[in-house]
Amino acid sequence: MIAKMSKYDFVLYAAQSEDFIEKLRGLGLVDITTTGWEPSEEDRQLLLDIEGHTKAAEFLKNFRAGEGRFDAKAKAFASGEEAYEHYVAAQREAAALNTEIGRLEKAAEELRPWGAFDVERTKKLADRGIVLRYFFTQRNTFDKMLSEWSESYTISEVSRTDAMVWFVVVAKPGEEVTLDAQEMKTPAMDIREAERRIAEAGKKLGALDAEFSRVAASEELLAEHACSLKERLQGVQVTATAQEAADGTLVVMEGWAEKETSERVDALLEEYPNVVYLKSDPTPEDETPVKLKNGWFARNFELVGDMYARPKYGTMDLTPFFAPFYVLFFGICLNDAGYGAILALMGAFMLYKFRKPGMMRRAAWFATMCGLSTVAFGLFCGSFFGINMNTWFPSVKFFDFQGQFFSIALVIGIVQILFGMTLNIWMTVRSFGLSRALGQLGWFIMLVSCCLAMGLPMAGLAIPGFTSGSAAFYIALGVGAVLMLLLNDPKRNPLVNLGAGLWDLYNNITGLLSDVLSYIRLFAIGLSGGVLALVFNTLAAGFVPEGSGIVVRLLVMIPILLIGHGINLFMSTISSFVHPLRLTFVEFYKNAGFEMAPRNFDPIRKMNDTNE
Repeated sequence: MIAKMSKYDFVLYAAQSEDFIEKLRGLGLVDITTTGWEPSEEDRQLLLDIEGHTKAAEFLKNFRAGEGRFDAKAKAFASGEEAYEHYVAAQREAAALNTEIGRLEKAAEELRPWGAFDVERTKKLADRGIVLRYFFTQRNTFDKMLSEWSESYTISEVSRTDAMVWFVVVAKPGEEVTLDAQEMKTPAMDIREAERRIAEAGKKLGALDAEFSRVAASEELLAEHACSLKERLQGVQVTATAQEAADGTLVVMEGWAEKETSERVDALLEEYPNVVYLKSDPTPEDETPVKLKNGWFARNFELVGDMYARPKYGTMDLTPFFAPFYVLFFGICLNDAGYGAILALMGAFMLYKFRKPGMMRRAAWFATMCGLSTVAFGLFCGSFFGINMNTWFPSVKFFDFQGQFFSIALVIGIVQILFGMTLNIWMTVRSFGLSRALGQLGWFIMLVSCCLAMGLPMAGLAIPGFTSGSAAFYIALGVGAVLMLLLNDPKRNPLVNLGAGLWDLYNNITGLLSDVLSYIRLFAIGLSGGVLALVFNTLAAGFVPEGSGIVVRLLVMIPILLIGHGINLFMSTISSFVHPLRLTFVEFYKNAGFEMAPRNFDPIRKMNDTNE
């Protein structure tokens, strides 16, 4: 559900604004509107510093995990700001050294075939009129053309491999040398010098570990400094977007608080001197921030909805309604008890590792529930790592996924679409009254009537007195048509309604057809994963020599099965995650009349490294 909000308009002296913001930050319950904020050059640097702290935290995490790099006895810096400055300087130097090492290693690869030589001596020879030109070509070309080239030039082979030959040509200054070979610039150093410079740069790079160790020892100070920068950014955004009044003497701010905690905000405002505030309920024209408050089950699926957007304030939070469908769709798409068990175990491990409430724990519950759904559906269909469980339990009649689920996938699609329409109608009635929902209601009546009168008999079921040829069916269609074609907007002219209704009818029919057909992906994804699992099983068995013992069979089959099922599990899990997302965000959201929120509820607050 969407948490109820209260709107605040604050008016106070400009000189008090910083202190007022700090009081609100300490309370941690008020979201100040900062829409339209454009960062200045100084603000952009602040944003870069915040991002830099995030990258620093990730780097230090990997640095600590690296073997032999972190010195646990390193002395911490005096402050987080000092630690960050040293981190930035060390990173800049490390980047320059890594670039230099990369350049030198590339040069060393080019120099290696020429071996060790005296660069100064070649320069002295050039001063005396003896110039060495450096070439390389394919071995076959060199061996074939050497005699011909030797008639015109003095050639000395330096080295060769199975494919290439490197050689020098002794020439006069300015002499033109024409060979079927690639010439390179005269080396400025030999391989020994290149390797010496690489070692020297590597030594300097290793010495930076002492600096990084000091930064790592100051990790808590660094995190505190990052939080202070985030708080500073909050203040910058609020101050920059506050409206000035009375020639800059006063400032006007807009804020939001949850209705259930607004009394604490009121108490602070009553105590704070020289501030005038107006408290009101949000209007449809307001860009009200949104906060979701769901129960345990739906809360674990908020991360799915947030991938698209949160619902607009005043509408409906669809998370509790799409969550059961999503779990079901995931299990159908993955459709293997073995794969589901692995996913459920991974989720359980994440639950053990991430015990504090937060996004990672919700993700762990999400993975666990999806895994258990897959186990249940896989057992229902009799699939275990691509093995048909009928071979183990011949007396059990498992569901024939390949032969029966195609039509069931379409039925599931119709059910979810109709459910979404029901929510849309209810939300429209609640927000605008029944008259605004008559057109939607008429379309819904027509669809349900067709499903009950025509669809149920196809499944061997029928409602007595309500079939495709019954009077009740045609009456229902007539009522639906009148509502949709003539009463879709009671305030308009009936003829205008008729034209608009016919256009809506055309769009609804074509849109409904594509929406329902989209649910075939549930069948296709589930079938493809099962087929690939079976293929890997067959492939592993096919590589076993005839008459082999159990040891040989295991040695041959296990690597193939691990690699094959690992690839299939990875790819099938991604598909099982993505395609239910598509069905949720496109088909379900569209038919449920989803509207996205302009922004999320984000109160200014004291920052710490646990803030999400």
